Amino acid sequence: MLSYTGCHCGASAVAFKAKLGGATMAEKKIIDGRGSFCPGPLMELIGVLKMSQIGDELEVLSNDKGSAKDIPEWAHKVGHEHVGTREEGGVWHITVKKTK
Repeated sequence: MLSYTGCHCGASAVAFKAKLGGATMAEKKIIDGRGSFCPGPLMELIGVLKMSQIGDELEVLSNDKGSAKDIPEWAHKVGHEHVGTREEGGVWHITVKKTK
């Protein structure tokens, strides 16, 4: 079962939560930071991370190339896992996993 969870922190985020046998698994959240420039996408990520659970993955969408460098560096600095970064059609997809 998939359920939609909205973010109430001001960031544009969509979260999907999978339930299996009554146990809730980690969420995959999409943070749409397109049209926002440094430090906007990072600030949106930080806001959503504060309300996320350990193990949740957050994918930031940004058309700011600087985010592709800044977000992974920040994640490493504060102890979260940078899962990956890719660029598709001028949009950067930066995925971070909350580890603490």
